[in-house]
Amino acid sequence: MDQAQENDFREKDVAYNWVNSSVFLFYLQVFCIMAFLLGGCYSLYTKRYEGKPKVNVPPNTLYTPQYK
Repeated sequence: MDQAQENDFREKDVAYNWVNSSVFLFYLQVFCIMAFLLGGCYSLYTKRYEGKPKVNVPPNTLYTPQYK
């Protein structure tokens, strides 16, 4: 293997070319964080609170109880 081929492999290797690998890792990290945030927001949106449910409360347990 000659010098040109060895330099070509070193340019593509993460251990030798920190500039390209750090840019790739940065964008990978940004993509993962954005995917996590968007997935969490979508999950919260689909399972959101629908409002007050109609609950049958016995009249004797109210703040001012009503007895028969």
